[in-house]
Amino acid sequence: MECCRGLNIEIPKGYKKLVLAGNPNVGKSVFFNALTGMYVDVSNFPGTTVDISHGKYQDYVVLDTPGVYGVSSFNDEERVARDVILYGDVILNVVDALHLERDLFLTLQIIDMGKPVIVALNMMDDVERNGIRIDINKLSELLGVPVIPTVAVKGKGLEEVKENIKNARVGNIDAKIKEYLKEFNNKVEYQSEALMLLEDDETISERLNIKTLGKREEIYRLRREKVDKIVESVIIKEGKGNRIRQKISTLTLNPLTGIPILIMVLYLIFKVIGVWVAGDVVGFTEEKIMAGYYEPFIRQLTAKFFAEESLLYRLLAGEFGILTLTPTYVIGLLTPLVIAFYFFMSLMEDSGYLPRIAALVDRVLSFFGLNGRAIIPIILGFGCITMATITTRLLGTKREKIIATILLGFTIPCSAQLGVIAGMIAPLGTKYILIYSFTIIIVFALTGTILNRILPGESSELFIDLPPMRLPKLTNVLKKTWTKTIMFLKEATPLFALGALIITLLEETDILYKIQDLFKPITESVLRLPKETANAFIMGIIRRDFGAAGLTELSLTPEQTVVALVTITLFVPCIASIIVIFKERSKKEAGLIWLGSFILAFLVGGILAFLIV
Repeated sequence: MECCRGLNIEIPKGYKKLVLAGNPNVGKSVFFNALTGMYVDVSNFPGTTVDISHGKYQDYVVLDTPGVYGVSSFNDEERVARDVILYGDVILNVVDALHLERDLFLTLQIIDMGKPVIVALNMMDDVERNGIRIDINKLSELLGVPVIPTVAVKGKGLEEVKENIKNARVGNIDAKIKEYLKEFNNKVEYQSEALMLLEDDETISERLNIKTLGKREEIYRLRREKVDKIVESVIIKEGKGNRIRQKISTLTLNPLTGIPILIMVLYLIFKVIGVWVAGDVVGFTEEKIMAGYYEPFIRQLTAKFFAEESLLYRLLAGEFGILTLTPTYVIGLLTPLVIAFYFFMSLMEDSGYLPRIAALVDRVLSFFGLNGRAIIPIILGFGCITMATITTRLLGTKREKIIATILLGFTIPCSAQLGVIAGMIAPLGTKYILIYSFTIIIVFALTGTILNRILPGESSELFIDLPPMRLPKLTNVLKKTWTKTIMFLKEATPLFALGALIITLLEETDILYKIQDLFKPITESVLRLPKETANAFIMGIIRRDFGAAGLTELSLTPEQTVVALVTITLFVPCIASIIVIFKERSKKEAGLIWLGSFILAFLVGGILAFLIV
């Protein structure tokens, strides 16, 4: 029997579908394991890489969904969660008690679907530690469903949840939403589908061949207002610790204090990543360990099997060798920089500071046709443009997605490239750091302003949830840092190896020198750089940081270094990013972005060279 659209799981006769739903990292897996024990299976949701765990508890088939902040269609996780929740019989909603402002949005959305719901108010120990008391009875009354306080990792409340599953009931549906739902009476089978149509879910609209009503923003606003009222009503007491966090939150949001705080945070990150890691740490890992010990060992080992003048030797252990250059750059250069970047990103995420940055910069980004939410892909872009381009899906309109994608591809250096840039420019002094920084900022501002003027349509308003400020757990931060670093290295290493292979083959066939001659009028006449700079541009297409690192091999004056770094920052994104841009945007849009980055890079680089070289 089909349990939900697209996923075939056998539902025995007489069994009901019990769906676990909740935000990311609220402890759903503990509840799932407590309910299903060892009787667990996993099914891949068709067309995605998302797995659904399922098992049995009494006369229920228990289905665990991906952690989501709302039921919608913005990514695979949300689509899978939507298609399981929409057709569930009973919903066990796991809520982080310390983050009611965030988690209750999903709770109210599920209640508005007309589903029988039971809420497990988890992590109550965190609430107590923060000096907060929650009126559980009043929360249950306002939601209209059973609310059970729990500390799942310690087993507290799990039995009460099990006992109350049979008491799950339909909650208090918002009166205005209930009125809107009448529009779909006798048109759809499930109220949950009707709600998705109200919230402009294109997939459900196409599936049912029914037009949406364009009510998403209004419904989201009504739901957010209701969440705020509920939270205000059920929070009985806020302790000193929470008052301090609230004060910090206020300071980060006020432009008079928030902007200086943001500048200090970014300066600290620059000093750690751009100066200490890119200088001292990378100097040790790349020069002493990899270049000093690893590369000589590999060359000696390879020489035992292949003659040094042979093509295979040069491919494996030559100047751009797969076994020499690739590990040196990936392990010696990139890894320390990527670890440092993701560590700071995880700190800002887990502390609740990242969404506050979005709220703070909303007005500034509006000049470029974006809202504050765009700060998330912009900041992520300093980690990886590929990943950041994917996150432009979070933006509200196609217009915003195009602007953000162009700004990312044109002006944002990824963490590895930024680390190399910082390592090259820091020794030159403040003057050259300012020239580089102001040039990129001016290009960003002019590009965004022009795009905002010429692209048709309007940008959306900022609606963002601000979780409470909290002290991040070091174990969680380290786990996130490790996971994201491994993912990055898995993606980067094959591309570096491919780049090393291509550059060696281009050099061996003299094509590299022909490309240098082809670019000579630009590199020498326009940019006033050595013609060998073309190597860096070619490598930059393979990997942006690969290209930036290639500049370190050249003898450049401080002025030439700045021109080269500005040009290579604005130059075309790497192959991985280009592939994602073509995937996320139309072929025409992606092609224009790619071509535009060529023109912009050499135009700005040429103007800068004329002014300072």
